[in-house]
Formats: sequence, structure tokens, C-alpha cells
Amino acid sequence: MIYFDNAATTLPKPEAVKAAVLLAMDSCGNPARGAHGAAMNALRTLLAGREAVAGFFGVPGAENVAFTPNATAALNLAIGAVRGHIVTTGAEHNSVLRPVHRRGNYTVVSLDALGRLDFDRLEAAIRPDTGAVVMTHASNLTGNVYDIAAAGRLCRAKGVRLIVDAAQSAGLLPIEMEKLGLSALCFSGHKSLYGPQGIGALCLAPDFRPEPCFVGGSGSDSFSPEHPGRMPERLEAGTQNAHGVAGLRAGIEYVKARAGACFAEADQLARRFTSGVRNLAAYTLYGDLDAQLRAPVVALNHRRMESAELALKLDDGYGIAVRAGAHCAPLMHKALGTGEAGAVRFSFSHFNTADEVDTALEALEVLAR
Repeated sequence: MIYFDNAATTLPKPEAVKAAVLLAMDSCGNPARGAHGAAMNALRTLLAGREAVAGFFGVPGAENVAFTPNATAALNLAIGAVRGHIVTTGAEHNSVLRPVHRRGNYTVVSLDALGRLDFDRLEAAIRPDTGAVVMTHASNLTGNVYDIAAAGRLCRAKGVRLIVDAAQSAGLLPIEMEKLGLSALCFSGHKSLYGPQGIGALCLAPDFRPEPCFVGGSGSDSFSPEHPGRMPERLEAGTQNAHGVAGLRAGIEYVKARAGACFAEADQLARRFTSGVRNLAAYTLYGDLDAQLRAPVVALNHRRMESAELALKLDDGYGIAVRAGAHCAPLMHKALGTGEAGAVRFSFSHFNTADEVDTALEALEVLAR
């Protein structure tokens, strides 16, 4: 199989990640639920994972890192804590759009036909009662990257919070949470951090404290009817995923050791692919493909074939795995004009090769005819 669905989850995982998960499964008891060796090893695993996340993303203190099952859970917690009006964008995944919609009192800043965001329109959408801007760092559909540094400056000037969905950028693009002025950074570990599924994090500024969605066992204050209010126990009810945290930490160390090469290699492959598709008249490409900075994601459609049919032909005929359909990004599809057709998404990892890209281009050329 040639795997081009890394925006959904990276595959394969580094050997160090798999080894870390297996070691944790063989050695970790229940963290904070005992003083024996296995329980303490699990607790140390959580602490080391928290410190790794805080160091990698510039979080102001490891205690401000709460582990979650995924980016969606982190976004629900952060969005639910916003007081007042919310501003968000047409680039968002349903992990933002649905929590915002359920909460109500929000404005969506629309995009242009290439999926680009106009920051003047973003600024104009901020009202006196706005509590936060919630936005993605990189589109899961087009690969467009949005300037969260500029958004941070704008939000600080307006006195509103900035909550960032980094599901597609964490591990690929540098993020310094405190320097950027973020109130919350939400990410999952199974994409470009190369960790296992089922582990993510909500990183918080010290002055932002969402209410927990769940309360229960915490391993501390057991005689109190109230769940502990201090971080990170505040947002981590129940047994934590020490196995997943061990894998996430190993993924972070893997990315750090490669010093930017994970992104550079994937970006080079995505641009090689884009350049090749541009020579095939049967296909339409989407997004701001000439931007200097992009996530390694490319969306396209065959002009005479449904997106699902193209994906199936690539899988059945060539063993090429891609994603077709709506990609949980309805407003981005509206901006691109693909609301009914959806799109076929190719998303690249540094584990892919130039030969694999060329094989995909050859397959597309054959299918174009």
C-alpha cells in the first residue's frame, strides 16, 4: 500500500513510538492510584509526557497541560469555557464548528475561493462582547496555513482570547504558545507527532481554566464531593492513558531529533505532487497552492469522475490510499465550490518517497485518459 492519508492519521509510526507504547503496557500501573512501583512508573510517565509537551510547544508550565483523548475533546473543553461572543472562520473542521454551534452566539468569517482568510474581516468580526477567536492553524482539506502569530497580536490588542486547533500543524510547524499569546492550544498526538491514536492535549494559559466536562476519580482529595480544581487533575478525571502518553512523548522526541526534517521532506513531496498534477488537464486543484508556507496536503477532483470513485480506483487499481468526501470541513467546501462533489485529498508524510509520488502521478495520468 502507498499511504497518502496522513492528515487523518500518520502511518507507519516510528519504531521508537511503538517500543515506548509496548514498554508502558508492560510496566505501567494506574497513575496516582498507588505507591507501588508500577503505579509510580505510570505517574512518572505522565509527568515526563507533560513536560515534553510543555517544552515542545512553549506552554507556560507543565501543569497547564491536560491530556485528552484527541483534539476534539480539547476543543470542546476550551470552547465551552469562553464567555461571550465567539469569532471563528470558514476554514474550520467540525471539531470547532459543532462545539461553537452548540454553544451559540458566534460569527463565522468566510474565506475566498482559494480558502484564504482576510484578517481585516477577522478584525471587523470582533465585537465588544467577543470572548475569543477560535481558529485552525492549518486546513485539513487544502493545506492552507493561517497566520496564528498575526491572530495572536490582533487578539491581544482587542483583549480577547485565542484558541487554536493545531490538529494538522502540531509536529510540522513551530508553535510557541506563550510567545504567540494563545489561551488554548488543542492537538491530537496521532498525526504529525507520530503518536498512537487516543491521546491528545489541551494546553492552557495560566489565566484560562475551563470547567471539566467529567468529574470522578482523581487519585487525590478522595473524601471531597468536589472534583479537584487544580490543574491538571481539574480536566483529567478517571484513569489516564499512560500508554498513549508514553507514545506521544516518544513521537515528540522523534520529531525534535529530526530538527524540522519531518516537515521539510513532506513539504517537498507535496510540492512535487502538486507540480505534476498541474500538468494533467483532467484535474482541478484546490487551495492556495502558491503560498510560501503550506501543510503537506493537496486536494483535487477529476472533472468527470466522482471523488469517491476516483479514490476507489486509486485503491483498487494501484494500492494508493487517499481520502475522498467532505473531510468534516463543510464551510471550506462551500468556499471552494465543492459542497456537492467533495474532494480527493492526498496528504504526505516524510515516510513517503518520491517514487511513491511519481507512482500516484502516473496513476492519475492513466485515470485522466
